[in-house]
Amino acid sequence: MSRAGLLRLVIIAGAALLLEGLIRTDVVPRFTIIPPSEMVSALAAILASGKIRVDIAVTLANVGLAIAAAMIVGVGLGTVLQRAAAARRVLDPLFATYYAIPMYAFYPLLIVVFGLGDLPQVCIGFLLAVMAVIINTLNGLDRVPRVLLKAARVHRMSALRTALRIRLPYAAPYIFTGFKLAVAYSFIGVIGAEFITSSRGIGYEISFAYNNFDNRLMYALILFVLLLVLTVNMSLHVWEKHLMARRRR
Repeated sequence: MSRAGLLRLVIIAGAALLLEGLIRTDVVPRFTIIPPSEMVSALAAILASGKIRVDIAVTLANVGLAIAAAMIVGVGLGTVLQRAAAARRVLDPLFATYYAIPMYAFYPLLIVVFGLGDLPQVCIGFLLAVMAVIINTLNGLDRVPRVLLKAARVHRMSALRTALRIRLPYAAPYIFTGFKLAVAYSFIGVIGAEFITSSRGIGYEISFAYNNFDNRLMYALILFVLLLVLTVNMSLHVWEKHLMARRRR
């Protein structure tokens, strides 16, 4: 393990031990939050029982769909907009204010359009994630050296072939950053939407536990989400370092 990875583990462990001590000494009331050790034991019992297996599967499937849609649409639109200067000039100010819009305000409309199934949650995750992909794709494509584009013209490469063989590969590190943000935003969007009207999913179970003052279940599921997202982000970080090392070689 690298020194940075070890430092991260030390910080996380230190924070958990500090919180454990504050709760055990009644500095922080147990009615507000349970000790991290109890969160771990409660999570282990819940996972062993299999009671929320379906909810976990539903949430992960919806998050996966949101990420896939955001990447396909985001990279595609970013590639097209980078070539369409006039359209980009019109849309750039809108990109800057995109995240000022509360996406959950559109949730009732999405329910009317798509019904009470899982699709509204997927749409919220997609709407939160897609702009990060578009912006990072544009940033990467803007940095493609002119000499590479000139070489493509000399070899009479079509616009599609130039995008697939030169532009997108060169912009890959920026697109990967957009992918990491899409993962985070999709989790936020889907789980947040499950709090509102969903009848299944991790967000629904957390909301149900909160409304019934079941701190043990609520904090166990919150810990599960934190561990899941942390594992995904760390895996992506390792993958990115591997890709960058290979790219330098």
